[in-house]
Amino acid sequence: MGGITYKDAGVDVDAGYKAVNLMKKYIKETYNDNVLGEVGSFSGLYALDLEDIKAPVLVGGTDGVGTKLKLAFIMDKHDTIGQDCVAMCVNDIICQGAKPLFFLDYIATGKLIPEKMAEIVKGVAEGCKKADCVLIGGETAEMPGFYNEGEYDIAGFAVGIVDKSNIIDGSAVKEGDVLIGIMSSGVHSNGYSLVRRLVLEEKNRIDDYYDCLGHTVGEELLIPTHIYVKGILEVLENYEIHGLSHITGGGFIENIPRMLPNDMDAEIILGSWEIKPIFKLLKEWANIDDVQMYNTFNMGIGMVMACPESSCDGVINILSKAGYDSRVIGSVKKGKGKVVFKS
Repeated sequence: MGGITYKDAGVDVDAGYKAVNLMKKYIKETYNDNVLGEVGSFSGLYALDLEDIKAPVLVGGTDGVGTKLKLAFIMDKHDTIGQDCVAMCVNDIICQGAKPLFFLDYIATGKLIPEKMAEIVKGVAEGCKKADCVLIGGETAEMPGFYNEGEYDIAGFAVGIVDKSNIIDGSAVKEGDVLIGIMSSGVHSNGYSLVRRLVLEEKNRIDDYYDCLGHTVGEELLIPTHIYVKGILEVLENYEIHGLSHITGGGFIENIPRMLPNDMDAEIILGSWEIKPIFKLLKEWANIDDVQMYNTFNMGIGMVMACPESSCDGVINILSKAGYDSRVIGSVKKGKGKVVFKS
């Protein structure tokens, strides 16, 4: 009579091996000459190139995707959620003026299905390519009894580098600076606890088609978070940027002040950009006021940068050529470190 094996306890080691083999092709697509070693080592190796950096500073960021994952489970679509995870990390790093170097992921699930894990990592790899960084390693953990059937969680960690003299911390933001908003791809990865209540609990709208969206609500809500790294790096090579804010959880009201000195306000001109239809629908379904919307969602603006007015046209031109839609959405005024909305 045989004993109880690891597989009997719910962990299939062979499935783990298969998952790694399926992931390898996506991981290797992100590699560059700085990567040392192969997929499957105990840790990832990355050779630093410091030729043009006098005082190197490493910048780290970590994040997950949050309850947006619930929609991926329901729709059984897993090939874009990895890009969300990468975006949440690298978009934070670029706010300090740092170039992302490498990324690591952690995926935990109750039952490891190799094909599903490979789809998730495919999205991670796509995000890394969009951020011009490498997927240097990760961990896939099978944890039976810990997650509900068919569910998983994903988190990531990114490391970037910046010359100490080029760190962006908002201290240079001054009165008269122009605020440039770079458009989001949609809801991104924040506010989904409210979104899920509106779309799944109050009324099941996930399969509803809207002409203004051009697809179903579920498809709209799974559009991956836009990655801003390449366009902003190009801007930083040509212009002085005083502040950068990634519009994530807390929307405009919580995030823009993080780049402001205590004696400056960000005056946002409402109507200076077109609000995406999904936000109009969410506002209607929730029946909440504009303040709550701007304190929950990105409202169509994924990144805000502060720069001298003289640089404004040049910055927008570079972003446009790099494929980023942007426009002036306000300016910096004397104040108390807050966001002020003006019609």
